[in-house]
Amino acid sequence: MPASPDLGPTLAQRICCYNRLVSAGAQPEMHELLAIDTDAGTRLDRFVAAHCAELSRARVQELIDCGMVLVNGKAAKASQKLRGGELIIVRAHPRAAPHAEAESIPLDVLYEDDDVIAVNKAAGMTVHAGAGNVSGTLVNALLGRGQALSKGGDPLRPGIVHRLDKETSGVILVAKNDAAHAKLGEAFRKRAIQKTYIALAQGVLAEKSGRVELAIGRDPIHRTRMATQRKSWHGASIANPREARTDWKALAKIDNTTLVEVQLHTGRTHQIRVHLSALKHPVVGDTLYGAASELRVNKVTLPKLGRNFLHAAKLGFAQPRTGAWIEVRAALPRELREYLKKLCDAAGESQSRIDAALAGYL
Repeated sequence: MPASPDLGPTLAQRICCYNRLVSAGAQPEMHELLAIDTDAGTRLDRFVAAHCAELSRARVQELIDCGMVLVNGKAAKASQKLRGGELIIVRAHPRAAPHAEAESIPLDVLYEDDDVIAVNKAAGMTVHAGAGNVSGTLVNALLGRGQALSKGGDPLRPGIVHRLDKETSGVILVAKNDAAHAKLGEAFRKRAIQKTYIALAQGVLAEKSGRVELAIGRDPIHRTRMATQRKSWHGASIANPREARTDWKALAKIDNTTLVEVQLHTGRTHQIRVHLSALKHPVVGDTLYGAASELRVNKVTLPKLGRNFLHAAKLGFAQPRTGAWIEVRAALPRELREYLKKLCDAAGESQSRIDAALAGYL
């Protein structure tokens, strides 16, 4: 007969090592956790994340998917509900450090000289590598074309002087050398760069134009979001609030939406999305900040956009070596133009009127 499996420590021993970091020599770090009666009904991933403070829930889910979390000696699913009494072993293999790596990815280059390159970033592309996201980035694509980039900043972000959200398309400016990086960084800090966006806001903005000046910081409740301060947090404050200014101008109203041109005067994370949401007019498609998952116009439900209706349409800057003023434009992407057509059709609006409002951005 085959040898009996090692069932591990006795229940008394398990209780003694409950939520204890077990020495495993070098790597990986190991945790032994014992679920007790009050843990009954708790999902496995939530339980492990709650008892291993150094592991995020996303990291816990990665470890579970790789079979590095065992429940009574067996691999389990993240959604498994505990009953109480289970011994959970967590083998926390260190995650490989993210790094920039050359990849062959097509890029839409809008402008290029010896110091800078401006690219029309597609929605869905991350600007640079980060935890859990190392491939398919803009930086990797630039390196893949043999592009020399400045090295004065973060090694994960060579050449990057500003960013666009993953689901935001449009113009992004990259420095090829350290001197250009320093000059452009100073220009961004002094707000000497002109950044113009096109957005479709949910609802009808009452005014023709406006300004939002609300400090932005990390949302104290939902850590993946940014926020402006509000009273409903019962005294909780946003983390590290920083001043932010957004100017907007209505270009056209289409049923229950407003097409707007936005000028950014600061560059905070998710700034336009947060500020329009604060006006109760979130960016269409931006469910993270309160937009509907689908728009309903008259009796027509439009298909999901699949991204945020936010596009960096124009960027103006002084060439870092010569000082010559340069403006780079990125035409509105096809998927956004097609969405506008569907919106106009459902609303019985003239497409030519919207095209006229977007003159210079199509």
